[in-house]
Amino acid sequence: MLRYFNPIGAHESALIGENPKGIPNNLMPYVTQVAVGRLKLLSVYGNDYPTPDGTGVRDYIHVMELAEAHLKAFQAIGSEKGGYHIWNLGTGQGYSVLEIIEQFQQITGRNVPYQIMERRSGDIATCYAATQKANEELGWVARRGLEEMIRDAWGWEKKNLPI
Repeated sequence: MLRYFNPIGAHESALIGENPKGIPNNLMPYVTQVAVGRLKLLSVYGNDYPTPDGTGVRDYIHVMELAEAHLKAFQAIGSEKGGYHIWNLGTGQGYSVLEIIEQFQQITGRNVPYQIMERRSGDIATCYAATQKANEELGWVARRGLEEMIRDAWGWEKKNLPI
């Protein structure tokens, strides 16, 4: 069982990426769609969490890291005799919503207007992966950083959707 933490990004070729129908449920496609003008502004849910800037902190992982982890997991289960395994797939560190917006703006040079909304019911302040088991048992470690995640997501948006 592979437990994903907040996948973002796209293939570096910009041939494969995320294009949700309607208003995106995930942060990065929402950000990119605001940046290209498909959506007017980004809703940020809560700015009063006990985090450095008050917004929720999540562990974002590049989608290509997940593809690589799948291959490692397939190899691992193919070499063992039975058993049930659970591996967390994330970077082990979190970024706040405002950090994502700020980094996106710096990397792309595009403005991302946003509005602060009330917290959503059930949201927590922080959530990030404990990746030690996946690191040790699969020999897998997330290597791509936030800059690469943003750059690849933006590359997909620019190449595949009208700007």
